Amino acid sequence: MDDALHARIVALTDQGNDLCEEHEDYRAAIKVYQQALALIPEPIEDWEAATWVLVALGDCYFLLDEFSEARIYLSRAMYCPGAIGTGFVHLRLGQVQYELNNEARAKDELARAYMLDGEEAFEYEDPKYLIFLRQFMRGI
Repeated sequence: MDDALHARIVALTDQGNDLCEEHEDYRAAIKVYQQALALIPEPIEDWEAATWVLVALGDCYFLLDEFSEARIYLSRAMYCPGAIGTGFVHLRLGQVQYELNNEARAKDELARAYMLDGEEAFEYEDPKYLIFLRQFMRGI
């Protein structure tokens, strides 16, 4: 990926992040993130930029309670560089799996988030996710 394309993707991602964080306008952010995603060369799974954009899309859909859409993006992100082993990605995917009643997958992903980041991963999240995880694991 050349520098100009990378810079354009970063600029769009920053714009989407601003829409999420400053304005909580997740629908507008999704549109911007989709523009960024469209710029990433195929196969997108080869690019770290795809990881950020796919996770951002999954996060937006999670925050909109559109869990099936969130799962699509977060699951796809897991095939991109740096996603596996990132606590936040495992947390969000676990939360989505929980909301979709996929208990085994939820337990697995939430446990990964916990192992990577401890209770801090759950600090700003609905307590139901950590309670759910504690039902299946001892010593947490």
